[in-house]
Amino acid sequence: MHRTAPPQVIERHAASHQPSLADLVIDPVLGICSRQRAFSITKDPMKRSALSTHATRLSALSLGLATVVALSGCDTLNDWLAPDRVNYKAAETAPALTVPSDLSTADISQRYAAPPKVNSLGGGAQRALTPAGNATLGVPTAQDPYGMHVESDGDRRFLVVDGRTPDQIWPQLQEFWTDNGFTLKTDAPATGIMTTDWAENRANIPDDWFRKSIGKLVDFAYSSGTRDMFRTQVDRTANGSTDISVTHSAMEEVLTGQDKTSSRWEARPRNPALEAAFLAKIMEKFGLTDAQAKQLITEARPAGAKVAVEQSGSSSTLDIAEPFDRAWLRVGLALDRTNFTVDNRDREKGLYYVHYSDSMQELKKDGLFSKFFSSNTPKPTRQFLVNVRPKADSLTQVAVVDANGQLDSSTDAQRIVSLLHAQLN
Repeated sequence: MHRTAPPQVIERHAASHQPSLADLVIDPVLGICSRQRAFSITKDPMKRSALSTHATRLSALSLGLATVVALSGCDTLNDWLAPDRVNYKAAETAPALTVPSDLSTADISQRYAAPPKVNSLGGGAQRALTPAGNATLGVPTAQDPYGMHVESDGDRRFLVVDGRTPDQIWPQLQEFWTDNGFTLKTDAPATGIMTTDWAENRANIPDDWFRKSIGKLVDFAYSSGTRDMFRTQVDRTANGSTDISVTHSAMEEVLTGQDKTSSRWEARPRNPALEAAFLAKIMEKFGLTDAQAKQLITEARPAGAKVAVEQSGSSSTLDIAEPFDRAWLRVGLALDRTNFTVDNRDREKGLYYVHYSDSMQELKKDGLFSKFFSSNTPKPTRQFLVNVRPKADSLTQVAVVDANGQLDSSTDAQRIVSLLHAQLN
């Protein structure tokens, strides 16, 4: 969900001293799908200098081999579901990353008290045996023998845990993220938002011959040149189950300058396959095997329903042919795919508080966002209120409203409605 307009950068420059062998750390992969960086050793991993000329020469042989691997093609969903593709545990704790304000989710952790940690069974919820013998956190049913299933909406997936409420699941999610090497930046059960701090996927660093023979001695100095952050959204459903979605945000270090001795951090697109990989890991935390989790990911059920535009004077609204709880989730997922950042949300009032930002590069490439906000259109700067409210038992209205709850007929508000319509269909 996390966007920049215009992108701000974090600059750093190489040390002026001539590197010695002790300074050199080699990470040679500069491929298509993932770019790795090597840095001279400093105490601050976010301030290490860019790849030096000496390091480049020493890594020539390794670079040739790694380039062949990198050119073999981009990763598929099955690649990301492999057990060795995600590893944030080995990453050293990164210092605070000074990123553009619109790249980070609003920190509301101080406004809500997190529930105390409880036993591994998720509070008072006792695990139930599946027909396969798993002790699952969900409640198995004839339709969901594992006590959970996955649904998809476009390139987004979310997990539905049957028969469990968010308060029963929340402690398990806290443990999940910390067990996987993350620090929680936002831990707000009252709003159902859990956000990690920026972290590095050490699995992105290739285990080449140089690293195996020498680099392990200074492995902490290796860097993938990327940082990831994850936002978990937890919602209760009308039938007593819980929806869980994971949204990925990313930063990438880009070498700058003619001699490539400076660098800056820029936003890069979210990775839906990485989001799916973490959903699979969450299912394993909840009691499924690796094979069962992958099965539910690949057999995700379509979640979409018809969305119609209703015109009322100079304002337009959307009608979603679904109950409120499912429409609420789908609107949140749709906002994740737009250039609007959710600052806060109030499910009781049916409100998402959003503001415009500009880091969703895939939308720019697809031309979807530019269809509604062209390069000549002034970008909105104020906060907008996206209202989701029941209209009937299986019909929900979506509108942009003002502070008084009245329809917002401004041009920007109507563009948001059009953008949501495009995302929901």
